[in-house]
Amino acid sequence: MKVMLRMNDAGDLVVYVAKKDLEEIVVKQTDGNEGKILTLANGWELEFRDLPGPENLPQTVEAKRLA
Repeated sequence: MKVMLRMNDAGDLVVYVAKKDLEEIVVKQTDGNEGKILTLANGWELEFRDLPGPENLPQTVEAKRLA
């Protein structure tokens, strides 16, 4: 699924999923088998193969939903 990553005014990483009209703050980052796994405030876990650095945000990237 395509998601948009951005930093909010408080400096938190935020994920926006347009198809679900969902915007959540990232509460945890871990390393997964194929890249980074971001855990959102609502409990979703998304895996990213190529996670851009904070200096390259906002950016739309491909993510895989794990949970």
